[in-house]
Amino acid sequence: MSKSLAWLAPHDPFPGVEQTWGESDPIPGLLAAGGQLDAQHLRSAYSQGIFPWFSAGQPILWWSPDPRMVLQTEAFRLHRSLRKTLQRFRATPGCEIRIDSAFETVIRHCAQTPRDGQDGTWIVESIVQAYCELHRQGDAHSIETWVDGKLVGGLYCVALGHAVFGESMFAHATDASKIALAALVALCRRHGAPQIDCQQATPHLASLGAQTMARHDFLAEVARQRRKPRMDWRFDAVYWDWLSPA
Repeated sequence: MSKSLAWLAPHDPFPGVEQTWGESDPIPGLLAAGGQLDAQHLRSAYSQGIFPWFSAGQPILWWSPDPRMVLQTEAFRLHRSLRKTLQRFRATPGCEIRIDSAFETVIRHCAQTPRDGQDGTWIVESIVQAYCELHRQGDAHSIETWVDGKLVGGLYCVALGHAVFGESMFAHATDASKIALAALVALCRRHGAPQIDCQQATPHLASLGAQTMARHDFLAEVARQRRKPRMDWRFDAVYWDWLSPA
């Protein structure tokens, strides 16, 4: 028999993730609906392995899938083609990685990027505003690929201590989002952050080395890493050397 879905008032705490709908329920991975979407509630959600994901016209929906798709930073697959792309990027004047110089622009580009099999976007205006607030408070970051002064790709993520949660990426030039992801992996390796949450399993993420992880193991690692101090989110070109060959 499927569990009833928890409906949250604005200041209600999240239910325990053991109440998440499973495979026998209508929508596996769904935990709750309603509540409030702001920086405080996002921090609380991520610290418990919960994230928001909903479309325009829907209530706020909160998720905690089991298993969880996670990229262990030491398992990142730097394929030959991407390694060559990074070599060209590093050697070309005008090509650079920036951190947090255009967070809102990045998230809005992510919202506007068409996705295979998706009609519309889950990055609705309330999501944009909540994550921008979280960014202003120092717990959400953008990793940006710039060429000749133009933003051509990037991603945004949440970070609590050394617990890093990837959200979405975009590319307006070939491999621009992959370059940003490689930069995030390099930064995480440099500072000892062991994993990047990818939330949902996709073939693309699997090709880069991400694997599923039991939720209880994922939550245990999140608890360990979020107790650590905030990472230094400045990017130095020397960090590329932390990417070992595939």
